[in-house]
Amino acid sequence: MGNGDKIVTCAPNFSEGTDIKKIDKIIDEFRGIEGIKLLDYSYNKKFNRSSAVIMGNPKDVKNAMMNAMGIALELIDMEKHTGDHPRVGAVDVVPFIPLKNMSMLEAIVISKEFGKEASLNYNIPIFLYEKSASSPNRVDLCNIRMGGYEGIKNKLKRPEWKPDFGPDKPHPTGGISIVGARMPLVCFNIKFNTSNYALVKKIGKSIRGSERGFKCCRALAVKPSNDEAVVLAVVLTDYNKTGLYTVFEMVKRESEKFGVNIIGTEISGLVSMEALVNSAVYYLQLEDFSMEQVIEYKLME
Repeated sequence: MGNGDKIVTCAPNFSEGTDIKKIDKIIDEFRGIEGIKLLDYSYNKKFNRSSAVIMGNPKDVKNAMMNAMGIALELIDMEKHTGDHPRVGAVDVVPFIPLKNMSMLEAIVISKEFGKEASLNYNIPIFLYEKSASSPNRVDLCNIRMGGYEGIKNKLKRPEWKPDFGPDKPHPTGGISIVGARMPLVCFNIKFNTSNYALVKKIGKSIRGSERGFKCCRALAVKPSNDEAVVLAVVLTDYNKTGLYTVFEMVKRESEKFGVNIIGTEISGLVSMEALVNSAVYYLQLEDFSMEQVIEYKLME
């Protein structure tokens, strides 16, 4: 990939996190493919979910993702699926993120092309979300997922939930898929010195965009096994509008109200350099700082 090449990232989520052989077969569609690079992949048994991050030129990324989708739909049966994470399909969500020499508008075009082709190839309903959304109620991923896989059949019967592409009935074993263009996500987990799930759920409610918290923030309290500490899984959909530090400070303040403390945090998956630099600027109270001062940023130019 040359300096002037367009580069897009795709970060699909699949509803399989327990069967390693199935996960490997899906991820194999991203390995050793000319024009793309597999940056990361992971799986979570409790969520029964796996994810990958690939990058490359738009055409090759789109083709590899289409092939992986076909394998996933063959292997995953949503009628038998259980897990703690909200989901509506075997290939639950397929986001395209412009990385280099690409505009968001170009990523939107790619997402719509992919959605249309996937609906024709696999006879599956496709909903467009985030920057690609066809209506305001479809911008937020949570709105489309509301009701889960179990409620998707009835949801598709309502006129306002007609798919953007594909049939009006869910795929027999694959449900629906959600496709769109978006900013890079920031996914991080906050761990507390308590096993009180209900309490952490209240803290999550205070920051969640759907609960009048931060507009670009999703939060989910994860139930512990035995007496383990509860974790609040946080996702920022636009770190420029809702900063990592903003959410952390609010969670810290809310937890203190309930007499609990944060004992650790972790970044889940890959993260944008800019999101971390923004936090450093805030906590160090840096003045007149820009990304142009970051060595690694200059090396990527």
